[in-house]
Amino acid sequence: MAQNSDNPADPFKKALAEATKVMADDPELSVSYTVDPSGVSGDAMRLPQVSRRMTRDEVLLARGTADALALHRRYHDANTHARYAPPGDIARELYEAMETARCEAMGARDMPGTAGNIDAKIGHDAARKGYGQIRDVAEAPLPAAAAYLIRNLATGRDLPPDAANVLNLWRDRLEGQAGQTLAGLEDTLSDQAAFARFARRMITDLGYGDQLGDDPDELDDESDDEGSEESQQDEEQPDSTGDDDETSEDAEASAEQSQEDTQDASQAQVDMDEMADQEEGQETEMPEGEAPHEPPAPAPVSEADPAYTVYTTEFDEEVAAEDLAEPVELERLRAYLDQQLEPLKGAVGRLANKLQRRLQAQQNRSWEFDKEEGVLDAGRLARVVANPTTPLSFKVEKDMEFRDTVVTLLLDNSGSMRGRPISIAAICADVLARTLERCSVKVEILGFTTRAWKGGQAREAWLNAGREQQPGRLNDLRHIVYKQADAPWRRTRDNLGLMMKEGLLKENIDGEALEWAHRRMVGRPEARRILMVISDGAPVDDSTLSVNPANYLEKHLRDVIAMVERKKQVELLAIGIGHDVTRYYNRAVTITDVEQLAGAMTEQLASLFDSDPRARARFAGIKRAS
Repeated sequence: MAQNSDNPADPFKKALAEATKVMADDPELSVSYTVDPSGVSGDAMRLPQVSRRMTRDEVLLARGTADALALHRRYHDANTHARYAPPGDIARELYEAMETARCEAMGARDMPGTAGNIDAKIGHDAARKGYGQIRDVAEAPLPAAAAYLIRNLATGRDLPPDAANVLNLWRDRLEGQAGQTLAGLEDTLSDQAAFARFARRMITDLGYGDQLGDDPDELDDESDDEGSEESQQDEEQPDSTGDDDETSEDAEASAEQSQEDTQDASQAQVDMDEMADQEEGQETEMPEGEAPHEPPAPAPVSEADPAYTVYTTEFDEEVAAEDLAEPVELERLRAYLDQQLEPLKGAVGRLANKLQRRLQAQQNRSWEFDKEEGVLDAGRLARVVANPTTPLSFKVEKDMEFRDTVVTLLLDNSGSMRGRPISIAAICADVLARTLERCSVKVEILGFTTRAWKGGQAREAWLNAGREQQPGRLNDLRHIVYKQADAPWRRTRDNLGLMMKEGLLKENIDGEALEWAHRRMVGRPEARRILMVISDGAPVDDSTLSVNPANYLEKHLRDVIAMVERKKQVELLAIGIGHDVTRYYNRAVTITDVEQLAGAMTEQLASLFDSDPRARARFAGIKRAS
């Protein structure tokens, strides 16, 4: 008899998994629930994790994601999709987004119960990406808008507010340029090949026809025509051995002439090179025995991975928080942050006091006595009075390890942190900075994001230059210094309010941010350096990943982590919010609820200052090697 589970979410998970298999028409499908990104790999489907509390948002997101992936598996044929897929990047993004919308629209028609679930998923994804805050059409992703339009027209359902905002920015342009093509949507929706041709026509209407490549239907027609002509010629061609001989002789003569021309051209090029060398030798004569100095090779962008490339760093910026907003705005944002997190301050404050008591417990003075120099030991002056020949006694205070320490908090400022996660991260960083400052530990607070969604000026430069293959990182970095290590907390208090600024949080390129923070720490004079990373997901930058291998940014992050841990100049630890960072960092914890962040941060830091190795391992969640 099967044992009953203690987790109240298990029956829901099991029922959802079975329904998903039926909807996908694939009884062999394996369904799992994880904090990693959702998706399908072979016969395995990953769905968002559902906690014991089974909140309404968790349930709707899990059902919506399951329905969307199952419908795509049911209505999508990979071979047909690949046959019509365009080679150009933007065209491919449009093509794939519209095909996903087609599958979900087909499901809403055939199984109306899926429509509400998928709406919840669309709303969640749009909110996570910050679509509701976009006001400029240049920042709104065109592929997403095209997919939303297809879904809206095919189902007649209103979109969630954040998604509708993106569509409204593009709707007039989409309907104006592709209106005639859109009129044929109903006739193509149930036929994937017909819809693929429809999507290619729409891509042409939107001005990206140059990225479509050859038309696969025309290529098939040409192949059929060529095959018919060849078979007809084989039947009608008489025996012509003499003609073949003459043709062969002509071909040999042409080949000999071509070879002579090639040799002549090669010789001419050699002569020109020799003349150029002679002219250069006349202008500057090199001393005997010395070879010309070659210019040094450019330094790699990343010390951790020399193969990691960046298309351009011209538009990257490292900026102080106070330079991104006026003082009055920072003060207003800080007040808003305090107001939002008033109920949480008590809990965070208690944890911070716990950390401070743990540090101060080790801060009790310890002295070494009977030294020849140092501070005069007043307790031993009686001996000198009793016997004047007794030398004076001095004492020296022992240095405490944590006194020569700097801590850097590196905060993920990506769009997925928007809302309560970034608010709690900001207030925790603020309180910890104050706490550690009281204990003579310097604290630096850094943030990382990008200047634009989907590439910004770097992508524009790449497009104008001809779309180089695999250009490397293709977005404009924005690295923010909220508090320098040497700056007192009272002067930088308002800076953390910047995280509440609308439009600041965009995409995250973790590897370069971690390497940047590491470089800053290595240059510090402190003997001990601690770097804490707080993130809620793997590196994601749509512009970069659309034109490079899918694991490009994740591989670089792993390489940077390996370099930092190998050099051992900095103690590295990480906290993942709803994301398993233990697969990246050796010393890490994952929290499933953002409310746990304050406790995780204080316990992680406290463990580093604990003198007992077993206590350090217990608090940090580290398994000691046997």
